[in-house]
Amino acid sequence: MSDAPVSRVRVKIDDVFVEVDEGATIAAALAVSGAGIRGARRSVSGEARAAFCGMGVCHECRVTVDGRAHVLACQTPCRDGQVIQTSGPR
Repeated sequence: MSDAPVSRVRVKIDDVFVEVDEGATIAAALAVSGAGIRGARRSVSGEARAAFCGMGVCHECRVTVDGRAHVLACQTPCRDGQVIQTSGPR
């Protein structure tokens, strides 16, 4: 086990800046953001939807990243300066 410090990256989730470990997925950033984000998107009936399968099959974690829609949060690593937009409830 290494004692080397873990690098952090800063992303913007729905107008809130969040720092996460480098290499973390966007789904992980959403889960630990502390920004009051309860889901990545809303279903057609208005229910909160978030990462379910964690392997890119269910598509419940779709977000918009740097203007590109339908990005799978569970499969996309965070990069410093990313702008992540959810359509989930707060």
